Amino acid sequence: MDVGSLLAALLLGFVCGAIGRALVPNDAFRMMSGWQSWLASTVLGLLGALVGYWIFTGVFGIGDDDKFDWGGIVGAVIGAVIVVAVGSWAIKKFAKGKLA
Repeated sequence: MDVGSLLAALLLGFVCGAIGRALVPNDAFRMMSGWQSWLASTVLGLLGALVGYWIFTGVFGIGDDDKFDWGGIVGAVIGAVIVVAVGSWAIKKFAKGKLA
C-alpha cells in the first residue's frame, strides 16, 4: 500500500464515520471533541467500510474490488451507521452511565 492509498483510505474513513455519526441520533461518541472526535470518526468509518464491504460483497454477492467507486462509498456509509449504532448501544449498556 502506497502513501496515496493510505491517505485516501483515512479520508474515506473519516468522511463515512462523520456521516455515520451524524445519522445516528444520540450516539455515545457525541461528547468527544478535538482530536478524539476526529480519531473516533476515522476508526468508526474504517470499521464501517469493512462491515459494508462484508455485507455487500460477502453476504449479497454484489459489488466489486475497485478501491473507490460509488457503491463502495454507499456501503461504507451504511456500514458506518451500523458500527456507530452498535458501538453506541454497547457503550451505553456496559458503561452504565459512565460515558453516555
